[in-house]
Amino acid sequence: MASKNLTDLPEELLRGRRVLVRVDYNVPLEPSGEVGDTNRIEETLPTLRLLMERGARIVLLAHLGRPDGAPDPRYSLQPVARALSRLLDHPVGFSPDTVGEGAEAAVAGLDNGHILLLENTRFLPGETRNDPELARRLGELGDHFVNDAFGAAHRAHASTEGVARIIREKGGEAVAGLLMERELRFLGMVLENPERPFVAILGGAKISGKIDVIEAILPRVDRLLIGGAMANTFFRAMGLDTGKSLVEEDRVDMARDLLERGGDRILLPVDTVVAAEIAADARTASRGRDAVGAADRVGDIGPESVALFTQEIAGARTILWNGPMGVFEMEPFAQGTMAVARAVADAADGGATVVVGGGDSAAAADEAGVVDRLTHVSTGGGASLEFLAGEELPGVAALTPRETTP
Repeated sequence: MASKNLTDLPEELLRGRRVLVRVDYNVPLEPSGEVGDTNRIEETLPTLRLLMERGARIVLLAHLGRPDGAPDPRYSLQPVARALSRLLDHPVGFSPDTVGEGAEAAVAGLDNGHILLLENTRFLPGETRNDPELARRLGELGDHFVNDAFGAAHRAHASTEGVARIIREKGGEAVAGLLMERELRFLGMVLENPERPFVAILGGAKISGKIDVIEAILPRVDRLLIGGAMANTFFRAMGLDTGKSLVEEDRVDMARDLLERGGDRILLPVDTVVAAEIAADARTASRGRDAVGAADRVGDIGPESVALFTQEIAGARTILWNGPMGVFEMEPFAQGTMAVARAVADAADGGATVVVGGGDSAAAADEAGVVDRLTHVSTGGGASLEFLAGEELPGVAALTPRETTP
């Protein structure tokens, strides 16, 4: 059942009320301690501005890094509060406490339309094990709860799933923020109601990391394009030599089964870019997929595959892309991924719906300079994979369901 979102809550329900907002501010920090990439913060600004306009007293919950349940100054959210203040052009308070008297006093001092960021939830040992007592203490700080952290929605933590239940038990609302709603809408559309032809592009290193996604979308797609090192395992299933390339030996039978079931809906690279070593200064060569040598390592799809994939992408009306075509972080093996990024952007320019499933694909789209041309770029790598695989996300399941009329 669909959950309520922030736009379902009238202003009178929010004005003057304490609204806990779970955000995904797990951002990179520079050696100076300042935020190196503010994209995840920027994605939450529409939700925060709406709450500010409606006079809510906004209390932010977030995590940063893996501090293992204890305070660690390297993972303090104080630099994030400074970055958020600059982006909003509005002061953002910061509490060095996440729960307890210090946090309670800071929340009590909030004015309508103002924002307070609490310290890293993962400084608390009960966060990742969804400790009921911690969830209760977090819930005491708010009247309503907004989950705008899609990137953490696949984790049943105290600040995602636990606090949502506590707020609802108190009679408050637990709803999706504007970013969360957008994620669920576009990813859900790809799964349930894609305009056809529907082309999915999957890459990355391993079949095992995406097998559930492949199983879920294979019956739905018109074409499934497979690249990255995971294509090597399919090559092996076809009886082709893969040299010294990365292959999941224990997944070869699985790949063979998928090829049999998928038939001509599965499109594999027809050529590859190989080198003696996968390195930034590697000397590369193009080889047909049936001509990979015993000493070769496959690092990217080849030029013929780029042309083939580009043609398929150009004819699509709905496109899902998750995973690079090669080791795109290294220039000798980046061309396939960059070409796919440009191709999906061109398709979006022509009216296709293009959804990029976060993680490395989002990073590649950013490096290619095409993010602004795409329909939707997910902020959640693991969460988007689990959602696309049809799994229930605990952080979403705990929200208030939208009532439906019979």
